[in-house]
Amino acid sequence: MNRVDKQERTQRIRYGLTGLAVVFLFVLLGTAISNSADDSAGLEQANIALPTEPNEPLAEIGAAPNSAAATNETSEPEPAQAPPAR
Repeated sequence: MNRVDKQERTQRIRYGLTGLAVVFLFVLLGTAISNSADDSAGLEQANIALPTEPNEPLAEIGAAPNSAAATNETSEPEPAQAPPAR
C-alpha cells in the first residue's frame, strides 16, 4: 500500500466523520427549536385548571368491590317515594 492511498483513505474518513458531525448538529438544532416551540404552547396550557383525580378510580369503572356506590352515582337517581298516607 503506497502513501497516496493511505492519505486518501484518511481524508475520506475525516470527511465522513465531519459529515456525520454536521448532521448530528442539525438534528440537535432542530430538536432544540422544536422543544422551544412546544414549551411556549405548554405555558399557555398550564393556566388551564386540571380536573381533580377521582377518589377511587377502580370503583368508578366498576372494577372494585366497592363499585355499587359508583354505579349508583353514574346511573339516574331513583325518584323519591312519597310517604305512606295515614
